Amino acid sequence: MPKFPALRMRRLRRTAALRRLVRETRVSVDDLVLPLFVVPGSGVRRPVSSMPGVAQTSVDEVVRDAVEAAELGIPAVLLFGVPESKDEVGSRAYAEDGVVQRAVAAIKEAVPELVVITDVCLCEYTSHGHCGVVRDGVVDNDATLELLARQALSHAAAGADVVAPSDMMDGRVGVLRSALDAEGFADVAILSYAAKFASAFYGPFREAAESAPQFGDRRGYQMDPGNALEALREVRLDIEEGADIVMVKPALAYLDVVRRVKEATGYPVCAYHVSGEYAAVKAAALQGWLDEDRAMREVLTSIKRAGADLIVTYWAREFARGAASSD
Repeated sequence: MPKFPALRMRRLRRTAALRRLVRETRVSVDDLVLPLFVVPGSGVRRPVSSMPGVAQTSVDEVVRDAVEAAELGIPAVLLFGVPESKDEVGSRAYAEDGVVQRAVAAIKEAVPELVVITDVCLCEYTSHGHCGVVRDGVVDNDATLELLARQALSHAAAGADVVAPSDMMDGRVGVLRSALDAEGFADVAILSYAAKFASAFYGPFREAAESAPQFGDRRGYQMDPGNALEALREVRLDIEEGADIVMVKPALAYLDVVRRVKEATGYPVCAYHVSGEYAAVKAAALQGWLDEDRAMREVLTSIKRAGADLIVTYWAREFARGAASSD
């Protein structure tokens, strides 16, 4: 390679147009998935205090958000439900008239072209806040699988395009795939939370989904933050069991894992830019410590650059509206 002064790296950085011409990584609205929180009632739009710009919404209001997302070109939404009541086994998770089931049907009627992904987990629906059936203070893996399958089937019956198990129970992808195929839902895809870490960045989400555990924590089934090789094993197992897309969650603290998963598997990789990562930037921006628009674009670009094909982000609408500058 030529050296300075013949080689001047700054030549292609002089103007916005030149920078755009040689940009290596581009985030598109086509890459984004918008999370939405569905609650009982009608006309409900309740802001989440720890997540500026995010709200809990009733079915009629979530349809409005879905329509707006489709009009903005966002290809998919991810639904989380907060039920009318909770019990030890999370029975409202698989009720035919549950809030997510009703939201799926209403969204598919209003905007059939929008991809509807549903979270499959019991934590929002159980009185104890854990992701499965609790016996003697411990989540019973195998007893939970049947209930997750019932939940996934109820979502598929309502019209979901993709089900996304986030519980981190062993074997759940295979159980869901078998159940869906047996009931005639072979075309419903599985987006597996394959490498979901026990992270400190989930706090605001637990407010939005009303899903904080009532005792203990989730480190007995979510992954240790120090383990990247284990993440690869988890991902390979889920692929073998039938996952169509694999997820790494959170995103920013695990960009190395996103890269390793993509390189090791070649599968479609989703990264979830989680609530705490989003809220941290929002809080700093509200204090005037950084430019939110530029930070948003930089964060999403880093996730895409690491190898993610899909990005679940609460910024999906802001990005789609073109609020961020291109530099």
